[in-house]
Amino acid sequence: MAKTQLNVRVDEATAETARRMAQQRGVSVNRYIEELVQRDAGETGRTFVEAAADFMKQYEAVFAEEFHGDTTRGPAPRPEADR
Repeated sequence: MAKTQLNVRVDEATAETARRMAQQRGVSVNRYIEELVQRDAGETGRTFVEAAADFMKQYEAVFAEEFHGDTTRGPAPRPEADR
């Protein structure tokens, strides 16, 4: 994968913490920050999937009623009075 340079400004205490944490893990500061971003993005993705699953569970009955238990057909036709 091609790499892109990203310049970030942080205060000295944050920079020192990043250096120390990278050294403890035996990786470069660049790799350490890369891993933090990837981990954070993964957690966001998991959070979204969990929220979507919770939403579907909460509204399962509504969807079942609307689709008459058949998700291949799409929504049930609306009665003439509703059109």
